[in-house]
Amino acid sequence: MNRFFLPLLTLITVLGISLQKTSACTGITLTSRDSSHVVARTIEWGGSNLNSLYVVVPRGYEQQSYTPQGIDGMKFTARYGYVGLAVEREAFVAEGINEAGLAAGLFYFPGYGKYESFDPAQKEHSIADLQLVSWILGQCKTVDEVKEEIQKVRVIATYPQASTVHWRFTDVTGRQIVLEIIDETPVFYENKLGVLTNSPGLDWQLTNLNNYVNLVSGAAPQHSFGGIELAPFGAGSGFLGLPGDITPPSRFVRAAFYQNTAPQQDSGPNTVLQCFQILNNFDIPIGIEFSKGTTPTDIPSATQWTSATDITHRTIYFRTMYNSTIRKIDLNSIDFGTIKYRALPLDEIKQQPLVPIEIG
Repeated sequence: MNRFFLPLLTLITVLGISLQKTSACTGITLTSRDSSHVVARTIEWGGSNLNSLYVVVPRGYEQQSYTPQGIDGMKFTARYGYVGLAVEREAFVAEGINEAGLAAGLFYFPGYGKYESFDPAQKEHSIADLQLVSWILGQCKTVDEVKEEIQKVRVIATYPQASTVHWRFTDVTGRQIVLEIIDETPVFYENKLGVLTNSPGLDWQLTNLNNYVNLVSGAAPQHSFGGIELAPFGAGSGFLGLPGDITPPSRFVRAAFYQNTAPQQDSGPNTVLQCFQILNNFDIPIGIEFSKGTTPTDIPSATQWTSATDITHRTIYFRTMYNSTIRKIDLNSIDFGTIKYRALPLDEIKQQPLVPIEIG
């Protein structure tokens, strides 16, 4: 095994096993009145700084998949240029969009799913789970193409004990599918709701929403009970009982209700801002993911970054735990035929900007 691959394998092992306990990603989908489709999500991990990057990948750029033996898996060349947000390594794109308007993202899926076992004899057709987003963004234009291409490869883990993931894909029509690999077989779901978190699987999460059938926006009605009058203490009592913890099922329910009671905005950019406002509710402060006194690192938030992608206008936006300013990359301004590959940190300065107001 390549000696330069050993430290990376160790990182993947530690990261993957730890994320089984502490991963927490929340995804939502909104459409504006002018039919702009926006997907947004958070990415959380309170155990260490994920050293996130943005990558710009031109057409014709060649990559190779990691395997348990090294960087010797499937080779793949980008037909479409794309921009992605990566964690730990520039090859591990967690969220992105390509020039054709296909958006893709991975969400950790601990305790569920099972990939195919690595077979060295088939490594030329094997793609690491953490590189699937990169491959799909470079290869596909529609969710139908995604479904076709997945049948041609073996999705593997670089380390068998690491957490599995599942994936969300959305194209310019607004159609969204979720891929989960169950018992070594790809299973696709049409995600009409547009919400995704982590475990259990999407089918279970949708069924679980029925447990909250009584929740409605607005106020619960005043009524008599045992000879006394019961009335709401304040606004929002129709959501009384909405789960507020950070487990994936609770976040799924909360995201579904926040998303589907949000007023529809007039445009893609305003819908992007609305997504960030909704996802503010899913920021995870440091300290609650671990037992008291055992927080392993000094970072300002377990929610390391939040992104929103305006698929219609080919623009990806993000803010981070170090900088709440919303930044954007407009794919329309990039010539993917001539630009060179690049990978740069989301934050050059790891400190929240504090802007003084001069009063003189």
